[in-house]
Formats: sequence, C-alpha cells, structure tokens
Amino acid sequence: MFKRLKLFLFLILASMVLAGGWLIMQVNTYLDAPLPLHEPVGYELRSGSNFIGVLNELSQQGIVTKPRYLRWYGRISGLDRRIKAGEYQLQAGMTPRQLIALLTSGKVRQYSLTIVEGWTFRQMMDLVRHSRELKQTLNGLDGAAIMERLGQPGVHPEGWFLPDTYHFPKGMKDLAFLRRANQAMQAVLDSEWARRAENLPYKTPYEALIMASIVEKETGLASERRAIAGVFVRRLKKGMRLQTDPTVIYGMGERYQGNIRKSDLLRDTAYNTYRRGGLPPTPIALPGRDAIHASLHPDDSDNIYFVARGDGSHQFSATLKQHNEAVIKYQLKGRRKPFSSYTPKQ
Repeated sequence: MFKRLKLFLFLILASMVLAGGWLIMQVNTYLDAPLPLHEPVGYELRSGSNFIGVLNELSQQGIVTKPRYLRWYGRISGLDRRIKAGEYQLQAGMTPRQLIALLTSGKVRQYSLTIVEGWTFRQMMDLVRHSRELKQTLNGLDGAAIMERLGQPGVHPEGWFLPDTYHFPKGMKDLAFLRRANQAMQAVLDSEWARRAENLPYKTPYEALIMASIVEKETGLASERRAIAGVFVRRLKKGMRLQTDPTVIYGMGERYQGNIRKSDLLRDTAYNTYRRGGLPPTPIALPGRDAIHASLHPDDSDNIYFVARGDGSHQFSATLKQHNEAVIKYQLKGRRKPFSSYTPKQ
C-alpha cells in the first residue's frame, strides 16, 4: 500500500513538473514570437495605469493575445512594477518581451519641430503655438513676457533661439521647448565668440548675433556667408552705413507687403541702415550656426559692395566704380540709366 502511494505521488509530481515545463516552454515561445502588428502603432500609457490594466487595454486592441502569460512574466521578473507613462511607438515585428522592455524603458515616442534659419521670432512662435504635441502654456503672452518666463526680463526675443530640428515627447510644455532652443543659441554664440577672429568691430557677443542675423537674411548661397559678412564688417570699420534691405524690411513690420519703395528707404527708423550708421538695435531674424560662424570669421578681401546676380548669388566689388558696373550688368541688363550711386555721362 505504501509503495503504491509513493508511486502515485511520484506520478503526480512528475505530471506537475512536465506540465510546468510545458507551460514555461509555451510562455517563452509566446514571449519571443512576433505580435500581430503589421505596421507601427502608437500606444499611450497614461499616468497612474497599472500593469494589468495596460495588458487588458492591449488585449482589447488585439495587440496582446495572451495577457495571462505576460502577467506571469511581469510578476516573476518584477517588470510589472516598472512601467513608465508616456506615448510609445510599437513596431511591426516586435515581440511581447520587447513590448514589456519598451514600456519599462521610458523611451517614449519623439516628435519634432524645425525652426528654420532666417525665421523671425514671430514665425517661430506661430510654429510652436500650432503644435498639437506641445502643451500650450504661453497663449496670449507677447515676446517680452515669454522672455521673462525664460528668466531673461528686458531681453528682446529676436535672434535668441537657435534654428534646428528639436525632438521632444508629447506633452512637453511650450516653454520647455523654447528654453532648449534659447539655451542652444546661447551655447553656440558663447562657443563661437570664444574662438572669434581678431580685430572685429563688435564689442559684445550680442552685436555679433545682430550681424549674424543680417548675414542670414542677405545670404542665398551658403558659400557666400563669409564674403557677405566681410563686406559688412569692413563697412563698420570704415564708418560706412550697412545699407541692407532686410533691416529696412524688419523695421517696416506689417507695413511691408513685398516691395520696398523709395519712401521706405527715406523713412527714419531704428532699423533703416540707409539712414543710420552702425548695427540696428536688435537682430532681425534667427541666425543659424553657419551665419554666426561667418560673422565671427569674415573673409579678408577688400570688397565693400555686393549686388545680386539674379540667380541667388552675388557679385562682390572693392570699388564703387566696379559696383556700379555690376549693377548695370546684373540689375539693369546693360542699360546705363541713372541710379543712386551712378549717373551716366551725357
């Protein structure tokens, strides 16, 4: 009788071991088999969600087919207590094991916004305010109030945000996004200022930033940035007026409708570099890294004039006579008619 009992218990134990082994094999097979995903799918794990609730949601969506197996896996591994809130991108071919690893990694889905070189602060804020992924907290605030929120009261906002593509998770505050772009600009400007060329006509990094914004707006070809910066640097050193249209346009504000008239050039504003010497009081746009570098490392030619060729490039000249000939060739198509710096001989 005792022997039969021992045999019976042995058989039960053996059956349990075999069943357990079979179950472990089934769970492991499931954990490493692809989920039924044929394309990327977004999933938002809300703050306060628990592991079982998440599995139930994924099961209802048809992503997880055996939530019980994942409950066991999460409990045994301790991962059921490590899930992190956020929006995740579930990839096709992902396995359940990789799914749990993702939900506990905190590597949430990233969105992006691109601040374009040469944009104004206003254009950048239009982009930020229309982003559905950023949490809007600055509605109704003007540039001065935004700079105050960034801890820079009294600072004019133009020019102080670095053009670049920024990645961020859904729900980031708009102020946090702007702080990143602002700090990036400060870092680039500080770095370039520390390595600037000698004998530049700037007293402060801010003056270099103003010049960089002008170079950014005047440059059609990246290869010409240092040449254009060189022209403006030499004009400052010689006490010549910069005479650059982008500053006039910026000073016109909403009055600018696509054309600059003679009356606009004669109107005295702080940004009219045809009427006033030196740099304008603030940047006129958001300059990129290359424009900042060019403004602090201008070319060393003798050119103090340039005129657009009509194809995005410019003709540079060292003398007024050369410049006038370039204007006749590229702007007037060879016609020798009177203009501001030239009167043809009768």
